[in-house]
Amino acid sequence: MIQLGDLAFGAASIGNLYRAVPDDRAREVVARAWDAGIRYFDTAPHYGFGLSEKRLGAALAELDPGQSAILSTKVGRRLDPRPDADLSAVRQAFVSPEPYESVFDYSYDAVMRSYEGSLARLRRDRVDILYAHDVGSFAHGASHPRLFREFLDGGYRAMRELRDSGAVGAIGLGVNETAVCIEMLREGEIDLIMLAGRYTLLEQGPLDDLLPLCAERGVRLVIAGPYNSGILAKGVRHGGAIPNFNYEPAPPPIVERVGAIEDICARHGVPLAAAALQFPLAHPQVASVVPGMGSVRQVEDALALMAQPIPAALWSELKEAQLIRRDAPTPR
Repeated sequence: MIQLGDLAFGAASIGNLYRAVPDDRAREVVARAWDAGIRYFDTAPHYGFGLSEKRLGAALAELDPGQSAILSTKVGRRLDPRPDADLSAVRQAFVSPEPYESVFDYSYDAVMRSYEGSLARLRRDRVDILYAHDVGSFAHGASHPRLFREFLDGGYRAMRELRDSGAVGAIGLGVNETAVCIEMLREGEIDLIMLAGRYTLLEQGPLDDLLPLCAERGVRLVIAGPYNSGILAKGVRHGGAIPNFNYEPAPPPIVERVGAIEDICARHGVPLAAAALQFPLAHPQVASVVPGMGSVRQVEDALALMAQPIPAALWSELKEAQLIRRDAPTPR
């Protein structure tokens, strides 16, 4: 069983998510995470159209010549050349100097080619974890049944072969929804799920179905997006613009709920972001949490938030106020 560590490094930001980040700053961020003892790094070809993998691979080649770091990357999006791309503009959420765009492709051949391309960019001869990227209705709407069948018949078969051969250590899904995770667990066998945003201080729906099923099947979860796109990191009591929730402006009921949680945290002298970051790890199926780390400051902040003492009374008060579920495990 791979030991990931409570805090992982998500490398989307060093792929120039929404804004350009210089090469030297990207390396500094990875180096600070490494120096702090973080050993699990997650990336994907989609992040900057290969830029994130290239930068992560270059940094770890210096920092980790023995290749002890745990790396995960993703398949399901091929990189198609775009020689006419405006490299200064935001494309598919990234500002990247790489002249490509990512296109969903869950076929057997595409997954195998994607894996080989990732190895070259990461400068590794294997990766520890391979996730299928963004299968499900959240990404594909009405096209999901067709694409999921393509994945099961092609890409998933390729992932199984890679794991069975030892080319990767574990396989799973990297998604933003629970429904496809449950569907996948009924159709096949996986080791891990990277779930973005669905098991957080604001959302505990997976306690009803996905988490019990994962416990039954021995599947662990890596929780990405623990701040629900920002609102649980910044809160709503600062007087500025309301942060996003699930990649969109937060609706009034969410703003009200976050404000109530934030008030209880304040009474106990605990930053809202600390409670948000630590909460998912209390569930026994959760192996790691992956906050965004796009700067050295964000790495430092994540380390401090993970070390923040949180009194049991805070969790009790949140449950009494029905702001988190009574059956949700909470940190001790």
